[in-house]
Amino acid sequence: MKIAVLGAGAWGTALASHACQRHTVSLWARDSSVVIDIDRGRRNQRYLPGIDLPPALAATTDLSHSLDGADLLVIATSVAGLRPVLASILQAKGAAGAGGVVWLCKGLAADTGDLPHALVAGLAPEWPAGCLSGPSFAQEVAAGLPVALTAAATHDELALRMVEAFHHGSMRVYRSRDLKGVEIAGALKNVMAVATGISDGLGLGHNARAALLTRGLAEMTRFGLAHGAQAETFMGLAGIGDLVLTCTGDLSRNRTVGLKLAQGLPLDDILQHLGHVAEGIACCGAVVASAQRAAVEMPVSAAVLAVIEGRSTPADAVASLLARGPRAE
Repeated sequence: MKIAVLGAGAWGTALASHACQRHTVSLWARDSSVVIDIDRGRRNQRYLPGIDLPPALAATTDLSHSLDGADLLVIATSVAGLRPVLASILQAKGAAGAGGVVWLCKGLAADTGDLPHALVAGLAPEWPAGCLSGPSFAQEVAAGLPVALTAAATHDELALRMVEAFHHGSMRVYRSRDLKGVEIAGALKNVMAVATGISDGLGLGHNARAALLTRGLAEMTRFGLAHGAQAETFMGLAGIGDLVLTCTGDLSRNRTVGLKLAQGLPLDDILQHLGHVAEGIACCGAVVASAQRAAVEMPVSAAVLAVIEGRSTPADAVASLLARGPRAE
């Protein structure tokens, strides 16, 4: 199988590094310096410093070359980059498509509140489409450590192709038909990771962290059910699995943002020094707005948004959550 991975950030590079152990992989990047680093130095020092990449991994800045003969397209950008890259694919390849298009991003479009599948359907409605999600830090995948992921698609053929592409070596891939639920879980766990980072940064303890994880999962599930997702999805890898990893792991970008917010650092400075996209920050406003339209109660997400927008300090946001009246679980 030939796989085109479009986007040479940390996760795109890590997944391409894994897939090329069994398949032909072309890793496309806009930045020529990243391509040179990969092809000549066998490193992606900008996004995966210190990780040696396999000799079989080929990188290029030529999108048409990367797409040529590809059986599977994997878009490894942020949510904000999904539409521009897909538009470039359509311009280079036409509407014929390949065996399907898969995305790795986790979030909602900040401007419309759309999930990634809706963004893709708006440009290429006839293409089989799906996402790969679950608890996965890029650094660990690139280092060959064990990981389990969910391949979600409404087309069984595409889900099976995703399994064929990535289920080998140290990576296990499980199929799901609940594309919307997997996407919602991936988006909302990032918001919850910001909340948990704030809690940890304020020194509120493990009890508070456990409470946030549990109530965060409840929010994710309520939101998902209101938008047509399946409840069991939130009990799986893409739900509680990714939630636990992102809320507790030191490699979590969104948790890191929460930790820094708790220290009183300005959000713009935090994001500038982060060097990567923190999707929980980018999509939190869209999550809360969508919840309000669906009449879904999302107190943790609303508290995070108040901190992000400067309407509340981290300490006051926590106090507002603690001041809520009692209710049944």
